[in-house]
Amino acid sequence: MKTLKVTLRKSVIGTPEKHRRIIRSLGLTKINQSVVHKDTPTIRGQIHKTSHLIEVSEEAEG
Repeated sequence: MKTLKVTLRKSVIGTPEKHRRIIRSLGLTKINQSVVHKDTPTIRGQIHKTSHLIEVSEEAEG
């Protein structure tokens, strides 16, 4: 299964509360912080909603 590396690139200040909760649920708290998640439909939906704040790169697991 592929993994996705998600990096917070912009601040959540001034964004809707729903976007802040999504960023927090992804495990991101600071700018330039990265986390790795499995490529699932749930994670893809969260990435889609907050794509203007984050950067995503695909990585092959292994």
